Amino acid sequence: MQRLLAITLTSGLAASATAAALTPAAVAAPPDNFQANTAVGPGGSKYKDYPHFRVYNAQNDTVADNCVRPLEAAYQCFVVDLHWRSPGLSYNSESEAGPYYKLNIYRTDNLGANTAANTGLDTRAGLAFLNVGSPYMTDPGTVVHEFGHAMTYAAHWWIDQTRTGAWWETIANWVADTYLTDPVCESARKRTNVASGNTIFQPKKVIGDSYLPIVDGSRGTGNYYEAWPFFTFLVHNLDNYTGLGIDIFPNIWTKYKRNSDETPLHVLERLVAPSTRIQTVVGRYWARMAHVDLAHPKMQAAFQSQRRNINYANLDTLSGGNYRVKSARAPRYMGANIIPLKVTGSGAVIVTVKASSGFTATLAIKAANGQVRYIDLPKGAGGATIASGEETTLVVANTPDQLLLFDPFKLSAEATKGLDYQVQLTGVTPV
Repeated sequence: MQRLLAITLTSGLAASATAAALTPAAVAAPPDNFQANTAVGPGGSKYKDYPHFRVYNAQNDTVADNCVRPLEAAYQCFVVDLHWRSPGLSYNSESEAGPYYKLNIYRTDNLGANTAANTGLDTRAGLAFLNVGSPYMTDPGTVVHEFGHAMTYAAHWWIDQTRTGAWWETIANWVADTYLTDPVCESARKRTNVASGNTIFQPKKVIGDSYLPIVDGSRGTGNYYEAWPFFTFLVHNLDNYTGLGIDIFPNIWTKYKRNSDETPLHVLERLVAPSTRIQTVVGRYWARMAHVDLAHPKMQAAFQSQRRNINYANLDTLSGGNYRVKSARAPRYMGANIIPLKVTGSGAVIVTVKASSGFTATLAIKAANGQVRYIDLPKGAGGATIASGEETTLVVANTPDQLLLFDPFKLSAEATKGLDYQVQLTGVTPV
């Protein structure tokens, strides 16, 4: 079920919009227990307090405890261990000195049939609050997803920037999956006696619809809830690109050009420059998705269990070993086609891709031991020798030379224009 982000505006405790940022040495450590702010959200007289949270109207204390336990673990992981800005701080100030307020959580039964929870916002206080439907109070994936929105609000710089809007859901789901599965949160989970969970990765959507724009907010057909593996790729940074790794948070917010309404890809372009082009990074992301080579065992297991049901029908057959992309599945802005190949000869493979505009082509070759090697195809041309037992996949990504200022919720004709390309294959055919 989608966990929709909704903005609820209320009045509340005012906070200074111009407080000067303090140097780390001048800022005292946050208190162990934050103070309550009863003006943020709808309020109420029935509540239970925790160090960083206050839960209103829970069915009973056990539900409240089980709601907050994963949230306290997520707070430990992202804010304490990874140094994200605390949602206990007002986004109206850049100061880290406080005051620090508990994040209010409200049980509610009127969110609508398709909404498990949402994130409200008190613009005057600069503080978020969570509304959670009764059946989801103890669902870690739901509450931590909303906590991801609260942390994005606290980071401030994406607020009111429409071209970042769909990416909020992408990041919130990355937060949820990272909390549930990633070793980076293991120590935080153990401290609060919380077990790891299952991945929320959806291979049939991410890989089967990889031709969509990299983040597509189209209602009913988009991928903005499912596109979060891009951030797993960026953070794990298995290719050792300068500027990526765990530090993309908070950099993706703090390096955002203030009030520019640019896209997150523009921030990433600056983070990796000048040593790497963002087009190269996106191309390698899709190449790694061919075999879900992201150092994420639970994602890999989900891929293996579902791969037979993934739609790989991207090409139409021409003649003489030539193929053309199906127009309906031509990769759109920063999307890709993932094309499994079958060796038909001795193992010598030659590939030539010709396209109407900028693209990145890669061969992703998986050995029997699970290791994957990547063969870049400069200008679309190249080859490799495939050994017995190896799996080979061609990946063609739509990576135009210039980034678009695109809004995933209102996709432009440029963003939805598919990459028209043809492929000549020697020694292999599409599976």
